[in-house]
Amino acid sequence: MTKGIQTIIYPVKDLTKAKALYGTVFGVKPYMDQPYYVAFNVAGQDVGLDPGGHHAGLNGPVAYWTVDDISARVNALVEAGAELQQDIKDVGGGRLTARVKDPAGNVIGLSQPA
Repeated sequence: MTKGIQTIIYPVKDLTKAKALYGTVFGVKPYMDQPYYVAFNVAGQDVGLDPGGHHAGLNGPVAYWTVDDISARVNALVEAGAELQQDIKDVGGGRLTARVKDPAGNVIGLSQPA
């Protein structure tokens, strides 16, 4: 079962410029500001900037569906025809993420809270 899209991550090339631009768009300061990731909370929506996203094969924003059991969801998506793009990994604090591609090449992100 999903709990909706609660995170959107943008791959960026210049984190400093992107942080200034998105901070202006959102009208808020980031709640997390690290060299490897910057995160904003915009009206309850998490929006992240990932300077390593392009190297991980991302060419645009990825919406992350929040799920209760990420392993079961990844397995079900692969069985339904998706291709694993990023296996399940802990991105900090016990939060797990994974990405798959649908047959048309669209990226589907999954996230399981700690």
